[in-house]
Amino acid sequence: MRYAACDMRRATGKSRLGSLRYERRAACIACEACLHLAGVCACFRRMNTSAKPARLFPQHVIAAKRDSQKLTREEIDAFVRGATDGSWADYQLSAMLMAICIRGMDTDETAALTGAMMHSGVIADLSGVRLPKADKHSTGGVGDKVSIHLAPMVAACGVAVPMMSGRGLGHTGGTLDKLEAIPGFRVGLTLPEYRAQMERLGIALIGQTGELAPADKKLYSLRDVTGTVESIPLITGSILSKKLAEGIDSLVLDVKFGAGAFMKDKARARELATTMVGACRRLGKPARALLTAMEQPLGRAVGNALEIAECIGCLRGRGPEDLMEVTYALGSHMLVLAGVGQTLPTARIRLENAIASGAALAKFRELVVAQGGDPRVLDDPEAFLPQARLKSAVVVSDNDEGGCVAGVDAMEIALAALRLGAGRARAEDKIDHAVGISHLAKVGESIPPGGTLAVIHANDEAALADARARVAGAITFSRIPVTPPAIVDEVIG
Repeated sequence: MRYAACDMRRATGKSRLGSLRYERRAACIACEACLHLAGVCACFRRMNTSAKPARLFPQHVIAAKRDSQKLTREEIDAFVRGATDGSWADYQLSAMLMAICIRGMDTDETAALTGAMMHSGVIADLSGVRLPKADKHSTGGVGDKVSIHLAPMVAACGVAVPMMSGRGLGHTGGTLDKLEAIPGFRVGLTLPEYRAQMERLGIALIGQTGELAPADKKLYSLRDVTGTVESIPLITGSILSKKLAEGIDSLVLDVKFGAGAFMKDKARARELATTMVGACRRLGKPARALLTAMEQPLGRAVGNALEIAECIGCLRGRGPEDLMEVTYALGSHMLVLAGVGQTLPTARIRLENAIASGAALAKFRELVVAQGGDPRVLDDPEAFLPQARLKSAVVVSDNDEGGCVAGVDAMEIALAALRLGAGRARAEDKIDHAVGISHLAKVGESIPPGGTLAVIHANDEAALADARARVAGAITFSRIPVTPPAIVDEVIG
């Protein structure tokens, strides 16, 4: 390990140190005089050498990325290991996150970061599952409940779906929160339970366990308070480390853009999609990403129990057109990557047949029973899902002309649902599974005076009034016909 001469070394006239031991000691003494905040030292410069230190100092790794150098796998491993075992202080991890956020990472570095985070914990052993194993991940959006009905559809076609999901925070709803609207449904399976269920049923929808990718939990908590959440390499590492630790063979990504998405800008969404697909491939996992629009909510329901009811409708062949467009697109790519469908059209036919035959609904019933849920929900959602105390329709005023729906602001609808209690403003907030918005009008539909724009489900009068105002203001009209926009914009990979 060698260090480039710093100003203090030049001042002493020493251009070379006599031994590695003395070199390290001298460098550390010199660095103490110019140590930056978070332990970053301007004197440290990385140079190729055959001598490998037993331990890479945090200062060295931080400074290398700060100076726009490409990190080695060893340096990235040191960073992730430091996050996992606590050998890097929070201020050093924060400095490294900021350096990555500002300087970026290339595809090799991002793949190395993802791999190191993935291997920071255990990798689920699904070798006992004889079917090909595929999963899907969405970057999140308003009314995005696709995973809940997509997983049993794909599983009914002969592909195992090991799906670990998250909870909602902010305007996006979490898959786990929606599943827990089903009375008794248990998302907290242990790894042995998860493995046994995958071997028996070929499907599981659970929360992330503490054994998988523990480095991500630490790094994400720091990203959230250091302004580094939007870094694409860090997003990639966070998402993929957990997904690839599930034990999957292939992955399909739903990367959303628009008003209700995490990535508002399509160019940034495309960059994220390209980065994730590239990282997956470098780690030996086939992957494909779909860019999908999130200008209006997906489907007609926003809110946990209401979305479960909509998913059951999808499995019975009564799903909203836009929701099923995304579902069939993602499912078809999952089947093709898994080797079950030869072409996208034939894969879609298999998915349609899984719904028409009742096989997809039957698979969902098996899943619900296996994870402790009440299967009667599937037969009568209104009777067995949580119901709000108050319901109120938002209608077009008789004084208004109505017309063709030109826009439904996804973010405003999300904020209305959040006000009702369907989401979390803070991680510790409790969710009301019963509340939300249903029967939401869609772009391109003609709504006459007195026609329904949405139905508000609430358990609080003040929240109901606020939500009604937001929903009414979120929907705009046109006097001329409006063509509904395509939801699937582009396929990458």
